[in-house]
Amino acid sequence: MLLKYLVRSLLFAGTALGASYEDWQQRSIYQLVTDRFATSDGSAPPCDTSARQYCNGTWQGVISRLDYIQNMGFDAIWISPVVANLDGDTGDGAAYHGYWTVDQTRLNDHFGTDGDLQLLCTTLHERGMLLMVDVVVNHMAAPLLYPSNASAGASNSSASPPAVDYSAFTPFNNASSFHPFCWITDYANQTDVEQCWLGDSAVPLADVDTENPDTVAFFNEWIADLVKTYGIDGLRIDTVKNVRRDFWPAFVESAGVWSVGEVFDGDIAYVANYTQVLDAVLDYPDFYPLTRGFQNSSGDLTQLAASVRDSQAAYRLGTAMTGAFLENQDNPRFPSLTSDQSLIMNAMSWLFIQDGIPILYYGQEQGYAGANDPYNREALWLSGYEEDEPLVIHVRSLNAARKAAIGWNNATFLRTPVEFPVSSPSQLAISKPPLLALLTNAGGSSSPSWSIPGTNYSKGAELIDVLSCETTKAGDSGAVAWTGSAGMPAVLLPTSVFNESYCSVLKGDVSGDAGDPWMAQSSDGGSVLGLGTLGALVATSLTAIVLAVWAV
Repeated sequence: MLLKYLVRSLLFAGTALGASYEDWQQRSIYQLVTDRFATSDGSAPPCDTSARQYCNGTWQGVISRLDYIQNMGFDAIWISPVVANLDGDTGDGAAYHGYWTVDQTRLNDHFGTDGDLQLLCTTLHERGMLLMVDVVVNHMAAPLLYPSNASAGASNSSASPPAVDYSAFTPFNNASSFHPFCWITDYANQTDVEQCWLGDSAVPLADVDTENPDTVAFFNEWIADLVKTYGIDGLRIDTVKNVRRDFWPAFVESAGVWSVGEVFDGDIAYVANYTQVLDAVLDYPDFYPLTRGFQNSSGDLTQLAASVRDSQAAYRLGTAMTGAFLENQDNPRFPSLTSDQSLIMNAMSWLFIQDGIPILYYGQEQGYAGANDPYNREALWLSGYEEDEPLVIHVRSLNAARKAAIGWNNATFLRTPVEFPVSSPSQLAISKPPLLALLTNAGGSSSPSWSIPGTNYSKGAELIDVLSCETTKAGDSGAVAWTGSAGMPAVLLPTSVFNESYCSVLKGDVSGDAGDPWMAQSSDGGSVLGLGTLGALVATSLTAIVLAVWAV
């Protein structure tokens, strides 16, 4: 059954970096939709998101634009599912997104060849970067025997089973490999969630019978071979809550790489159950109060702080085992909710200062504002990959701040849960030593004032806001006073941790001699490597961007 993968393992055997949880914890992840990120030849064809068709992004295209990703400080990417999907048009468009699997043993040739995927992984590893691949276990996209009967936006309310051509699936090519047809109608009923079908009558998503021992054995062998063949470093697992929980431990163990699961639910107690069977979960419980809190000036940021505290207590390893995000392919882009740049920058800043691993959705740095699917899956090449946009600079600075904080005192930053010395509906002060972040939803016309008593800083310690390059000094008992401008966030670090002279370099000003921008002076006069201890970022200069080399 897996002969194709075994042969490819010999021809294209990849080499993963052996990335552990600790390795991934130090990373920043750039999520991209493969079909919409970059074309192989560098062209910029039109891409009508409303048409839901392939726009010709490829793995070769991703390779050609790794400098763009790396120049922002990202050291890992998450790509769309890679296996063969339903071909042709449907009432719901084409399978450009990668979530409509029909053949688990073959790659999606719209994205490239075996060699292309292998080359992407190899190229990433040469740069010290990691590859995360999206995988789907729960369902397969059912080809219809009578597709002309299905229309766009088709309802899933009909109780009649769709006429599915099971023979088109590999390897599960008969109805007995799937749960009997029923649409999910009651999300409070876990059996319904796990055994009924997603999708609609245009593209029904046949629910794989993951109780079947042969099916379980296939998936465990398949994921081990996929990871080994292409040298994959991590997995993002789709629709986790739609598969029985006790399926996942053996699957993750077989993969042998760090795995983060999508549990699309805002209930902390519900999501906490999955932290017992997975390495990490996407942070949906904090995503909702994050979005509500910053989308306008009437939001309540205390709800975000309360959610974080509850998650820290409920999850197996606290909120360190989460992937934090503000946008993705399933949710509206944040600028579709507000046009206030200060609110966007405050919300985006949260990803890089919280306990979990930051995940930035492609196009976020360009200010893309598509709302719900399919409009939030724009072609990035239409932006021209501009590197001097305000949000690109903002992301670059946030990544620099996080890397510098990780490099301080044996990565204390990663082991210290965030605390909120100030928490009000309009302001959050977030302490995660050596970093202090000041976020507000007051809006672009505000000049918020801060008074944070009793921080961990010593009296007189000089602090720099990595975002504005302004400095201040800690007062008695480490108290910090700060007045913001235009409602913007502040991310403060001691100048002993973050090289003050590099702040302007992050913004594109390379006049003068800033020295090695990622190095700071420690208290004993030695150098502190602000980027941590894993991987290697390539030093380059594009639109006056300078990134340092850091070695294993």
